[in-house]
Amino acid sequence: MNAYAPILVLGALGAGFAIFSVVMATLIGPKRYNRAKLEAYECGIEPTPVPAGGGRFPIKYYLTAMLFIIFDIEIVFLYPWAVSFDALGIFGLVEMLLFVLTVFVAYAYVWRRGGLDWD
Repeated sequence: MNAYAPILVLGALGAGFAIFSVVMATLIGPKRYNRAKLEAYECGIEPTPVPAGGGRFPIKYYLTAMLFIIFDIEIVFLYPWAVSFDALGIFGLVEMLLFVLTVFVAYAYVWRRGGLDWD
């Protein structure tokens, strides 16, 4: 348990700072509300009214999110591999090449299907 004490203390300090910041901003922050602040913000364009049953999002939003997750996961696997590259030898190199090839096939598929074309 002594080995995990610094990690727990750091986690508690981080959570305490986050909670303290949110509470203090709520208590002492300015409270000047106006119509513009209460409206939805859509990247600088005028917000469009939403239908009664809720609006439908274009599939491009989800494809972009999935692409981000795919390449984010690839980076998460590349860092530990790069750190222990010498210890893994040729086996590690072949496995990482197969992994990168698999990700590249997914990338090529999305590219051919038009998932990277933003209207």
